Formats: sequence, C-alpha cells, structure tokens
Amino acid sequence: MRLIPYLLDLLYPSKCAFCGALIEKKCRGCCEKCEKNLPFTKNGGKQSGNFFTVSLSPLYYEREVRDALLRYKFQRMSAYCEPFGILMADCVSAYLENQVDIVTWVPLSGKRLKKRGFDQSQLLAETMAQELWLPCKPVLEKTVHTAQQSRTGSAEKRRANVSGAYQVRDKSLVSGKTVLLIDDIVTTGATFSECARMLGMAGAERVYCAALARKRDD
Repeated sequence: MRLIPYLLDLLYPSKCAFCGALIEKKCRGCCEKCEKNLPFTKNGGKQSGNFFTVSLSPLYYEREVRDALLRYKFQRMSAYCEPFGILMADCVSAYLENQVDIVTWVPLSGKRLKKRGFDQSQLLAETMAQELWLPCKPVLEKTVHTAQQSRTGSAEKRRANVSGAYQVRDKSLVSGKTVLLIDDIVTTGATFSECARMLGMAGAERVYCAALARKRDD
C-alpha cells in the first residue's frame, strides 16, 4: 500500500455527499443507504421544453438532494461533482437512446464564477463526459450577468431573465451535431430552452439536456 494515499484516507475519510456517513472509496461518494432511499425520479425524470428534445434528471430537488446541492454550490464542496456526475451519467445511459457527439454545460457569468470559485455545471459535465467516454467542450458563454433563476419568480419571468444572456463561442463545435447540455438543477426549463435555442441557431442538429435534480410536478 502506498503511504501517502493511505495517510490521506486516514486524515480525510470519504463521506457520502448526501448524508455525510463514512464510506469506502469504492462507493464513489454515495453510501448504500442513500443509493436506495434518495428521491429518484421515474423514467429518468423526463421533461419536454422549447428547442430541446428532452431533459433528464435522476433525482427530485428535495430533502437531502437539495441540501447536498446547496453545499456543493455555496460551500465549495466541489468534490461532490463525482457522485453527482456518476448519477447523471447512469441516468443518461439508461434513458437516452440516441448517440451524443459532444457534452457541454450552462456556464456561469464571469462575475458569479469569480465569486463562487468554480462552475458547478462544468464539473458535472466533465465528470459525465468522462463516464460516458464523450468529448466535453466549453461551447457557450454567458455574456450578461443575470439574477439567479431561483430568485426570479414565475416561468415567464425566468424566461425573460435569461433571454439573450448566452452566446455560442465557436459554431464549428456544434454544427450538425447532437449536443448534451448539462446544468445542476432544472425547474421550469427556461435556462435549458434559451441555451438550446442558441445551440440550434449555431447549427446543432439536436439538443438533449440533463441535470442532477428537477422540481417535482405539482
């Protein structure tokens, strides 16, 4: 056994991203209890929307999932990207039949990225792409700093909030291709729709979306 990894495991034992229980590294960030009891969606949490074919989410945004995502985004628990990304990759593999050419993500604005220190959706996209053996590229950029969608209000206000906020960096990356677009949470689908609209205008043949969690239907 190598000494340094062994000592690191003793000093910083792995914990479940959702409940905090100590776990073995082979569990890859989620304990067996949470694997059985998390609020998993049915049929991959499929949602439809404008400009994208389907959105998939393995979990509902509630209980320990909500708490874990808040820690991930606002307490700099960036290591959570591994268990989150693995759950998303499993969901996509199970419910998305068509081949994907490229993975990308919904980017943060420069101002929010500087404040947060990392782009949570980028880490999810990179983890997923590695699991799925797909290329992952920064296709979109956010050119307008907007209010957080969670604080915006109605679906109409959310659509207005992100309208015109994104642009495609390089059309050649998506022209004629099927794109898998990643975000952490989907509620009304307004952000996915706006980003998918821009990808379509840049020549993307088809856009699929995936998030770790979605709002449960009322």
